[in-house]
Amino acid sequence: MWYLVIFLSALTVDFIPVIAPPAWTIMVLLLVKFHLNPLFVLLAGVPGSTLGRYLMGLCVPRFSNLFIKRSKHNELEYVGKQLTSKLWRSWLFVFTYTVTPLSSTALFTAAAIAKVKAIRVVPPFFCGKFVTDAIMLFVGRYTVQSFTSLLHGTFSWKGISTLLFSLVVIGGLLFLDGRALLQRKKFTFNFKIWK
Repeated sequence: MWYLVIFLSALTVDFIPVIAPPAWTIMVLLLVKFHLNPLFVLLAGVPGSTLGRYLMGLCVPRFSNLFIKRSKHNELEYVGKQLTSKLWRSWLFVFTYTVTPLSSTALFTAAAIAKVKAIRVVPPFFCGKFVTDAIMLFVGRYTVQSFTSLLHGTFSWKGISTLLFSLVVIGGLLFLDGRALLQRKKFTFNFKIWK
């Protein structure tokens, strides 16, 4: 029952990405709250996210002219056309883009505006999403468990080191400069992400 809730939640938040939190946050919340199996959470959440993005991509061409300026529309169409290169190149680009902390909304919007076939975007997105969500689920679960045990007075080295490692991983993903990684192939961090 909870796995169906995870599937539908992931589908919904990735179909309407503007006002919704990332799907992995809901997956971590339900995983911890109801003591679910992480593998089954992944097997329910990742297909839900993928289907949500695919459905969003189907709707974008109908509404893009209403909400996106013409200049931005042309820019997104240009980016989307880049996905029509050789299949392995477009798959590699989409996979790499998906494992960075950049929002996949822009990727699916660009692909939809350029009318790129789903086979060029959906399979590598699914694989990249599976990898990143697996990392976020396990790190998130251990972080919550370690933090909970710290609150209850249990100060073990394992708990403290797990908490610190988890915070470093999440912080690293948050501050990783995805644009520099994709455009210049340079691994840098940007700590000025808030206004």
